[in-house]
Amino acid sequence: MTAARESVPGPASPADRGTLARGGRHTKNDVAETALRILDEHGLPELTMRRLAAALDVQPSALYWHFPNKQTLLAELADRIGSRGRALPTAPGSGSGAGDWMIVTAAEAQSLRDALLTYRDGAEVVSSSFALGLGASVPLLRLEAAIGRGGFDDETVSRASTALLHFILGHVSHEQQRLQYDSLGVAAGPDPTGEGAAFEFGVLLLVEGLAHHAAAYR
Repeated sequence: MTAARESVPGPASPADRGTLARGGRHTKNDVAETALRILDEHGLPELTMRRLAAALDVQPSALYWHFPNKQTLLAELADRIGSRGRALPTAPGSGSGAGDWMIVTAAEAQSLRDALLTYRDGAEVVSSSFALGLGASVPLLRLEAAIGRGGFDDETVSRASTALLHFILGHVSHEQQRLQYDSLGVAAGPDPTGEGAAFEFGVLLLVEGLAHHAAAYR
């Protein structure tokens, strides 16, 4: 798995040191935000504990005060990525109409896609943490809150939210792989309009399918 690879980093850049080194102990937020910046600038394979320590101008062992291993760090990043974007306007179950949950769910799905695309390899970070059960709870909770507005039982909400999250992660992972290949000159870049339309269509299929399934058994 990409997340497990460690490589020896180069020297910390002036931006790495000048902006982040404070001459004292760094907070958990310092470490996580620096890791997000390295992720976005260099990609997941280059987000190593050694590179992160160099960016913060500390010894690698100092990082374990906040994160005992790399997977717990990635879990934190997954939840931070998943927290970005739109929040539910009202509490679950307080929708104004029968179709409210569908609108909110589609909006949350789009917001999560946007959040994942904000960071290089964002989908891979969230997907790997979700698969290991170590993180990505925030994206799942967002979808559960949206779908829960439809009045479904807990098992249905859980299964539907997980299925939708799998779709979102898979779709965005494909988008980001294409972007990476395009940057290397080995594939044509994706059409943003086409990718967005395909994503919306997939979300619509899942949401309307859930509505149809629920109506058939009520």
